[in-house]
Amino acid sequence: MITSAHIQILRWQSVSRRSASLITIVSLFLLALPIAARPPADAAPAGYSKRPEVRAFVGEMAAEHGFDRKALLRAFGEARYRGEIVAAMDRPLRDPPKWYEYARPLLSTARVDGGVAYWNAHAEELARTEDRYGVPPEIIVAILGIETIYGQNTGKVRTLDALATLAFDYPRRSAFFRGELKQFLLLSRELGVSPLAPKGSFAGALGVPQFMPGSYRSYAVDADGTGRADLWNSAADIAGSVANYLVRHDWQRGAPALVPASIADSARDQVLRKLDGGLSERRSFDAWLADGVSPVDASSAPFSDPVGLLMLEESNDGFDGASYWIALNNFYVITRYNRSRLYAAAVCELAKAIRAARGATAR
Repeated sequence: MITSAHIQILRWQSVSRRSASLITIVSLFLLALPIAARPPADAAPAGYSKRPEVRAFVGEMAAEHGFDRKALLRAFGEARYRGEIVAAMDRPLRDPPKWYEYARPLLSTARVDGGVAYWNAHAEELARTEDRYGVPPEIIVAILGIETIYGQNTGKVRTLDALATLAFDYPRRSAFFRGELKQFLLLSRELGVSPLAPKGSFAGALGVPQFMPGSYRSYAVDADGTGRADLWNSAADIAGSVANYLVRHDWQRGAPALVPASIADSARDQVLRKLDGGLSERRSFDAWLADGVSPVDASSAPFSDPVGLLMLEESNDGFDGASYWIALNNFYVITRYNRSRLYAAAVCELAKAIRAARGATAR
């Protein structure tokens, strides 16, 4: 299960230099919060349809996108304020976890075995996706494993409730969530479902890959030819949509994401000062070589520039208890799914573990 530490890292990212795009505030926000929490006594009213700002929003949707005003007002009359969502968003920030804390549950034997089982069950769809997009199956499977444990936890919060709460009762991010609410209503119409029907994460993410509504409309694909992209039930659409998202953010076919690095002892202090929160700025590979950073396996070079240096805390011994990696373009593409070095590294490591375990099983 996703822990409160994962919620904290997502909120910490929102105020860091590498702030998260909310496709993936959600990716790990998921379902760690209690659904039955009671709102405070001064909470917003149960229904939203009588509030002036909501009626203005409905008027915009009717004028700009042809929605039936009365039907939308009826839907918002059914929407409910979720006080526990606002409470979670406003919890005090803690320092982000270290790699060894963050990765432990995500790289567990159960998570790896689940990835092997998912790959075996959907091998045909994943192979077709790789042929078309050039994204390896293990990367797609690892993302699904981290986001929703391969579809086991896609969310139980009614999406209209979540987005209405965040759009109209969470001023700090209301502009963003009003945009996502708009995208959700358009998406519901395109999918032919009532806006009261879909359920997802506390931040409005949907389906097995946990796409925010705007990302669903921009990147989801109908890979199985049914006429709509189904990110809950179609393995082909799920795999194709994750791959399409990565490719649209410049995934490079056949290229690695991370390569183990070594740092010359004489250059160690100077190099480590370039790390900010465990990840450096990107520079040319030659510049790193000149500074004493090189791939452990020299045959893996050259790389496409620019590249970064990643540190992963393997123990609580500071820089001495860490591993170092050359972060390549595909690593940064994964961070477009969730802007966290830990998330992207977990995807890479889980993918590697799943591929190895599946190969061992086959042998």
